[in-house]
Amino acid sequence: MAFFGFGSKSPKSSKSDASSEPTEPKGETFQPLTLEQLRSFLPRLPKARAQEVLPHLNDAMSEAGINTPRRQAAFLAQLAHESAEFRYFEELATGRAYERRKDLGNVKPGDGARYKGRGPIQITGRTNYRAAGKALELDLEENPTRAADLDVGFRTAAWFWNSRDLNKHADKGEFDAITRRINGGYNGKASRDTYYQRAMRLLDKK
Repeated sequence: MAFFGFGSKSPKSSKSDASSEPTEPKGETFQPLTLEQLRSFLPRLPKARAQEVLPHLNDAMSEAGINTPRRQAAFLAQLAHESAEFRYFEELATGRAYERRKDLGNVKPGDGARYKGRGPIQITGRTNYRAAGKALELDLEENPTRAADLDVGFRTAAWFWNSRDLNKHADKGEFDAITRRINGGYNGKASRDTYYQRAMRLLDKK
């Protein structure tokens, strides 16, 4: 399974947390995704997994101000691609490729594997775990595997989303720009675009 998420190709150090504050359009209130909508979006997702995922997904979107059809469609599409439809929340590779990557903050022996990609948008490297943990008031630097848990993984994905100001691109319909910010390129573009179009058709009916 190939992952093209943050950190799997050419990850970068995190930026200031200042841009991670959610923005909310005037007159918009958060509308949670329903189980029916999630299963319509991902029909191959088993019902039990959908029920497990849904509350954490909704909590993360609400917290991050991902509260319009365009924002939610873009977020869902990228996460569906990155996590293989919410199957994987941890990079399948060992993480050894990130060993001694000072640009990721991996300066201690074993940091590559310890801080490999986790979450539905994979955060990678000690620096990014530290930044995400600080923003979410969690000690992910000391407990990095927590980023693979549903209650934390969706929040780290939302942190990444807001730290790159991706709601702004979603509002403008700039889905390719979002793909580039997440991937560093356009790997998996056809898959991402298909998910996005499906999500937009579904959420426009809200």
